[in-house]
Amino acid sequence: MKRYRIALSIAGSDPSGGAGLQADLKTFSACGCYGATAVVAVVDENTCGVTGVFPVPPSFVRGQIKSVMDDLGADAVKIGMLHSADMVRAVKDTLAGYDVKNIVLDPVMVATSGDPLLEPDAIDTLKNVLVPFARVITPNIPEAEILLGEKIQSQDMLADCARRLSQDRRVSVLLKAGHLSDAELVDVFYNAETDKILLLPSRRLDTRNTHGTGCTLSSAVAAFLARGYSLDEAVLNAKKYIEKAIEAGAAYDIGHGHGPVHHFFDFWE
Repeated sequence: MKRYRIALSIAGSDPSGGAGLQADLKTFSACGCYGATAVVAVVDENTCGVTGVFPVPPSFVRGQIKSVMDDLGADAVKIGMLHSADMVRAVKDTLAGYDVKNIVLDPVMVATSGDPLLEPDAIDTLKNVLVPFARVITPNIPEAEILLGEKIQSQDMLADCARRLSQDRRVSVLLKAGHLSDAELVDVFYNAETDKILLLPSRRLDTRNTHGTGCTLSSAVAAFLARGYSLDEAVLNAKKYIEKAIEAGAAYDIGHGHGPVHHFFDFWE
């Protein structure tokens, strides 16, 4: 019998389908994996912003994770929005009971619309409990600034910031440059396992359809790791995927705010 490569997303939902669990499942499918989920919060949002967050009790999230891991297992786990310190600890403690090497953490703190998604008292817990537990983290500039406690003002700061975010080579860091104003974006990947920096340049696209780009990129990294790619290969392939998804999605008019990327550009237009 054949076997699927399985990727588990632990995150909040997005009823408009562009971010969160919905984006993760689309990305897993497009990148060749079978997707499973554990819902940590039901989020009331659309392309214009977040109206509310209804958290799922941490004990119930533990049960969802165990149900997936005990039955299906997972070749990779992507962790997105966790909302509270109790949720951060519950997810980490539950996953610690399983031998999952490919854990990709997207330290979601603020939505594309600017709405907060992580309680302030959960930031230290995320930084000290979950970040060192992951294999890869994928912060954007604002998230990296919060984790480091300092402003990032230019492209030439990114390599040093990525190294420091790795917490003494305990975790690899894909630091995204999209919030900088340069015409050419150069994401920086610090591979803590090889102690090397990989530069990932791309041109800035003039589009408002950027809803869920962070969710999509981190899920693509998880999918390619689940399929057995090396860290560098997984990041390179994920970067190519998100670039094409943004470019294809730019042609569509969907929603009244930040529309989604086109996850299935390889399959339909």
